[in-house]
Amino acid sequence: MAQAKQTRESSALSSCEAYFEKVNSRKKLPQPLQETLTTAFARIPVSSFPQVPAGKVIEIQADTTVADAVKVLSDCNILSAPVINPDAATSMNWRERYLGIIDYSAIVLWVLETAEVAAVALSASTATAVGLGAGAVGALGALAVSVTGPAAVAGLTVAAVGAAVAGGVAADQASGGDAPAAADNLGKEFYKVILQEEPFKSTTVKSIVKSYRWAPFIPVATDSSMLSVLLLLSKYRLRNVPVIEPGNPEIQNYITQSAVVGGLEGCKGRDWFDCIAARPISDMGLPFMSSNEVISIQNDDLVLEAFKRMRDNHVGGLPVVEGPSKKIVGNVSIRDIRHLLLKPELFSNFRQLTVEDFISTVVSTGQEIGRVTTPITCKVDSTLGSVIQSLATKRMHRIYIVDENEVTGVITLRDVISCFIFEPPNFFDNYFGFSVKEMLNK
Repeated sequence: MAQAKQTRESSALSSCEAYFEKVNSRKKLPQPLQETLTTAFARIPVSSFPQVPAGKVIEIQADTTVADAVKVLSDCNILSAPVINPDAATSMNWRERYLGIIDYSAIVLWVLETAEVAAVALSASTATAVGLGAGAVGALGALAVSVTGPAAVAGLTVAAVGAAVAGGVAADQASGGDAPAAADNLGKEFYKVILQEEPFKSTTVKSIVKSYRWAPFIPVATDSSMLSVLLLLSKYRLRNVPVIEPGNPEIQNYITQSAVVGGLEGCKGRDWFDCIAARPISDMGLPFMSSNEVISIQNDDLVLEAFKRMRDNHVGGLPVVEGPSKKIVGNVSIRDIRHLLLKPELFSNFRQLTVEDFISTVVSTGQEIGRVTTPITCKVDSTLGSVIQSLATKRMHRIYIVDENEVTGVITLRDVISCFIFEPPNFFDNYFGFSVKEMLNK
């Protein structure tokens, strides 16, 4: 187990190194300009970065249920929040005070694992043992778009499996053994299990933050440099960086990738920015992935398959495409999981819910119309400045490069930030006093 964990961490860090090496090898910026920019960001203190709206960072207590946490994130229109340990709320040590960060990626992992519990419980052999019909097995198998491991991964108990099995029995009996009817009923049973049955109903933020460390809690001090923040948000793949004042464990600010790109957009008119912004994205080496590396989802695929691909590929969103020509018709992001959890009555036919049906239902309720239906796109000859403007003004996390409506590349917030900096030798070892790799491995 320890060896497997070490292998995963080594792989993650190798991925960070490989990504940044690719970025710097493809950029066509003159080296003196690149060094000047990096030096400038190293001189800007984190304390100068604008505060979060209302000047207060939203925090979530560790004993909050997952359902309530989703509601907080949705109501506050944020993607993530620090998780505070109620048993150490007065501690002056931030390592004791904060357990991690809860975000939609962790919630997606938990939801998928919950679905997989049902599939594990109702595998062919188990189903035969408890006398379940083929309809129930097939339906729960469809819910579990992939079985990645035992229920213990999520810290779930036998009671969870029991609830899933009970749901399967009820649906199979209610249908009189009719497979299609059982499958449709189990769509509703999934929501009953996840939102009303134990232990899912009482699953807390603390339990999934410990199980799904997609978003580690790595703070910087107010007197740190913005270069350290930009490197964490780009090379080291963090989506947010908490800011803590020395001697005070409370979070003073919360810097996200979106906020940084918005800040870059605000630099329009300054010589250093305009010089880079006027260049075509190809001068930056963008996009950093080839067209055959673009991960997409067909509009008639199941929506759970979309979230599975995000999980498996560690990405926050996918272009929705149509037909063999892969014409882009929409966009689905990891934050959209909240619609499934907050409005389950809209998606009762869970087993058959396609990406297209999901988007249509969300739009019909008047929620997030622009975000899920109109992906932002650009051409391969677009300028970096126009890409930054689109991402900042439309508050999106990715822009798709298209050629005759076919997606040929993706540019993320991380990619944009990476264009402006490089990492000086041993920067984090010297700046933090210990290796950032050690921090990311915890």
